[in-house]
Amino acid sequence: MAKQIEKGEIAGNTITTKGKLVDYSWYMQKEGYAEATISRRTRLLSTLAVRGADLLDPESVKETMAKQRTWGLKTKELAVEAYSCFLKMSGGKWQPPKYKPVRTLPFIPTEREIDELIASCNAKTATFLQLLKETGMRSGEAWMLKWIDFDIENITVRVTPEKGGEPRLLKISSKLIAMLNALPKTRQETFTGSLRHFARSYRRQRTRLSRKLKNDRISKITFHTFRHWRATMEYARTKDILHVMKMLGHRSIQNTLLYTQLVNFESDEFHSATAKTAAEGQKLVEAGFEYVCDFEDIKVFRKRK
Repeated sequence: MAKQIEKGEIAGNTITTKGKLVDYSWYMQKEGYAEATISRRTRLLSTLAVRGADLLDPESVKETMAKQRTWGLKTKELAVEAYSCFLKMSGGKWQPPKYKPVRTLPFIPTEREIDELIASCNAKTATFLQLLKETGMRSGEAWMLKWIDFDIENITVRVTPEKGGEPRLLKISSKLIAMLNALPKTRQETFTGSLRHFARSYRRQRTRLSRKLKNDRISKITFHTFRHWRATMEYARTKDILHVMKMLGHRSIQNTLLYTQLVNFESDEFHSATAKTAAEGQKLVEAGFEYVCDFEDIKVFRKRK
């Protein structure tokens, strides 16, 4: 009998927790939070509840957070933000634990590693990654794109920002246009389905390539890595921090200044190429090459390895 009562209490607590999380999600929607933020915060609190936290007891939540050995400091910091927002909704208070992750410079893969990864993925994933590589937009921004956002004639894409960023119009390549045209156009959205499920599929494809090439660096390439890579390459090419800020959609230049610290990672080795016509030169520029000089009526270009 005691066991049955215990199970009943657990079931009741589960129902209460689910109800609270539904209320929490709706509260954040009303407050205007981004869908990605709502999903992440709800998922974090749900995980804590499953692992033993009583969401109505701040001390219980704090203890459960402390026991999450596999969570990094950044994840715990996000969990603190999520629960603080939950308490704001419910009128509760707490003394939040202090989790401050040490800021480190982001991992920057080589372009060859990025291209190998793109080439190894299925058509939908490869197109998505090529888009991130060329534009540096956030994965959430890319996932929200509709076919109408692409201007085939002018080879541009219109980006609707997330996370308080700025809207922008970015150039893309003919190669990317061709990849996009190969995708089915059954709905108004360019990429359909759940971004979370799509990311899981991407990680499986990434792992397969990492093992095949015996290159652990590839396993570190996240969607956000493409943004870091693009911003770093663009600053290395232009040395124009305001240009990079505009490309990324940052509102504060402080967020963009990070990329001025990353250009020294590059080697002094280059790929070289030549062009005899304007069309050939245009293709090289679209591929990321920069003009160096003219030599015997031939234009010389280079791109860092």
